[in-house]
Amino acid sequence: MLFAMAHPVTRRTLLRALVGTAAGVGLAGATWSATRGRRTPSKTAGAPSTHSGTTASSTAPPGPLTGIVVGIDPGHNGDNWEHTSYINQSVWNGREEETCDTTGTQEANGYTEAQFAFNVAQYLAATLQAQGATVVLTRTTNSGYGPCITERAGIVNNAGAHVAVSIHADGGPVDGRGFSILEPVASGVNDAVISASQLLGEHVRSAFLSETPMPVSDYYGVNGIVPRDDLGGLNLTTVPKVMVECGNMPNPTDAALLIDPGFQQQAAAALAKAITAFLATSSDHPSKTPVTTT
Repeated sequence: MLFAMAHPVTRRTLLRALVGTAAGVGLAGATWSATRGRRTPSKTAGAPSTHSGTTASSTAPPGPLTGIVVGIDPGHNGDNWEHTSYINQSVWNGREEETCDTTGTQEANGYTEAQFAFNVAQYLAATLQAQGATVVLTRTTNSGYGPCITERAGIVNNAGAHVAVSIHADGGPVDGRGFSILEPVASGVNDAVISASQLLGEHVRSAFLSETPMPVSDYYGVNGIVPRDDLGGLNLTTVPKVMVECGNMPNPTDAALLIDPGFQQQAAAALAKAITAFLATSSDHPSKTPVTTT
C-alpha cells in the first residue's frame, strides 16, 4: 500500500523515479554535541537560491511525486548565536524538558552547521519539487533565529507530510569521521511511525553510502544508526522521520567535504533517492494517512 495522495502514484512509477534522483539534492540530522564558542561564520557562502514562504510547491507538470508532501528541517539557524535567550528557553520535548534549540557547531574556519544544513535543504527541496512533490521547510532563511524544536515538529506534522528529514552536521571528536542517522524511540506521540522511520533510516544509510564519499560514523552509533529518545524533533513527530548527521565538522577531512557545494549536492541527491525509495517500499509500515493502492 502507498500513502494516499491527490494524484495516485503507483509503486512502479515511484521505483522508476529512483533512477533520476541522484543529482542535486541532500539531507542531514541532529547535533550530537553542539559547539557553543563562536568564530566568525560565513552565513551566505555557497548558498543556493532560497525559497520564500514555508511551503514550496512545484509549478512543473505532474511528476512521480505529485501529491506527496515532504517535510525538510534544516537544523538550527544562522542568527541563533545572537539570540541565546530565545534558544535557551525550556520546552517540553515529549519526554522531558529540552532547550528550544542550539547554536549548532562549525568547522575550524567558522563555516557553520546552520549554513550547511540550509544549503542542503535548498538543493533537496528543488529536486523534490522537480518531481512534483510539495515541500514544507521549517525555515526559509539562514539570517534568522529559531524556530524552537517543538514548532519545527508542528510545522511538518500540521502539513500532513508523508515523510520528513532533519538536516545537520555533527560536532563530535576531532578524530572522528562519518555520517550517522538518528532514529526515534517510541514516546507516545510518535508510536505509530517508529517502524516506518527505521525503514527510512535504512534507505538513507544505503543512499549515503552509494551517492556520497562520506563513510559511516566510526565514533557514534552502530553501523551509523543511533536511536534517540531525548530529541523533540523525533519524540514529537507524527510522520516517518529521521535526523541525519551528514559528517563531523571538527574533523578536517569531513569538514572539507561539508563546506563543498559539490558534496552538499551529493548529500541532497542521496536524501532525495532515500525518500523516493522509502515511499515506494513502505507498504507494510504505518502512515498517518489512509493508504491507497493502484
